[in-house]
Amino acid sequence: MTQFAIFATLLIVVVAAFILPPLWLGLRAPKPKTDRKEANLAIFRDQLAELEHESTEGSLAAADFEQAKRELQRRLLEEVEPSAADGVAATHGPSRKTAIAILLLLPILGLLGYGMLGNPKALDPTQTAAPQQMTPEKINEMVASLAAKMKANPDDMQGWLMLARSYKSLGRYDEAVEAFAKAEKAIDKDPDQLAAYAETVAMANGKGLKGKPAQLVEKALKVDPKHGHSLFLAGAAAMESGDNKKGIAYWEALLEQVEPGSEIDQMLRSGIEKMKAGK
Repeated sequence: MTQFAIFATLLIVVVAAFILPPLWLGLRAPKPKTDRKEANLAIFRDQLAELEHESTEGSLAAADFEQAKRELQRRLLEEVEPSAADGVAATHGPSRKTAIAILLLLPILGLLGYGMLGNPKALDPTQTAAPQQMTPEKINEMVASLAAKMKANPDDMQGWLMLARSYKSLGRYDEAVEAFAKAEKAIDKDPDQLAAYAETVAMANGKGLKGKPAQLVEKALKVDPKHGHSLFLAGAAAMESGDNKKGIAYWEALLEQVEPGSEIDQMLRSGIEKMKAGK
């Protein structure tokens, strides 16, 4: 809130600096341009006097005198006619009441506008506190709540999968296997879920990838022969059963998908070398 208040105050000061001085001081009337006009009038008078003198002496014909006189009068009228610029004058003086009103209304209107269009709760530090961290107790409560919902709605396949993944991430493998089994029919064409199910069963029974896990991996590879997780599990299952040839084939196919020099790349190459050596 402190940063918002500082920013809002600076904004009001900047706006006031541009708006208030003209209202407070008023407009200044432009200086009259009489000096130039008076000088020109004096010149015209001298020229007229000179024309009359030439006409009296006879050096200027009467017709020429009249024409020159009319021209001089025309120029004189143009000079003394007020221009648009001369007509512009200050129409009002200082408006200090308006300036004070604007100065007072700016912050009030700003707060009202923010209240209608912004998020007033964002100014309350109690409303912007960082969300509480998830504790193991809260996570267990959420998983228990999900399990209760699944008992009330056993046909929700996606809910069972979510519960299975939650149990798996908590290391509750037996419960995860049960949840996966509830949704097994819904994951026949999903290699990601089939591989996760196979891995969970292997962790739950502690007997490796033989049996059910190997069957699930085989099903996943039928859906997607290049599925990375399934290739890894298939290679491990082949290594467990002593079928090094198949294990090498699976992991060499997987090598094409991993970053060269990465930790998984090094691990796969080490396993391939061991299988080639018959270890």
